[in-house]
Amino acid sequence: MNYILVFVGGGLGSTLRYAVNVASARGLGTAFPWGTFLINITGSTVMGLIAGYLAFKGEASQPWRLFLMTGILGGYTTFSAFSLDTAVLYERGELGLALAYVLGSVVLSIAGLFAGLALVRHFA
Repeated sequence: MNYILVFVGGGLGSTLRYAVNVASARGLGTAFPWGTFLINITGSTVMGLIAGYLAFKGEASQPWRLFLMTGILGGYTTFSAFSLDTAVLYERGELGLALAYVLGSVVLSIAGLFAGLALVRHFA
């Protein structure tokens, strides 16, 4: 059942992501990645709202957490999970780990993308 909740939520989140990207391109143009920019900010904000609510109210069941956070927000943007992980490290006082996580994730992810592009160019 948990997999179905994540599957359905992920589909909804991905559809919403596509809609925001299309609307952003039409409304704001494509010179800047407005869609991804807005998705990362709104997804992280919603993740903060849900995580904060659950931390202080604690009323949501595990299925709701899976559907909303892993499913919908995971399909919408994984940047929200990245932001939450960073905030958790910071809140625990692990500032060095939080900084290493942010810098490592960004630098290594971009490096990985360029490495993938280079491999395809080399073998194509």
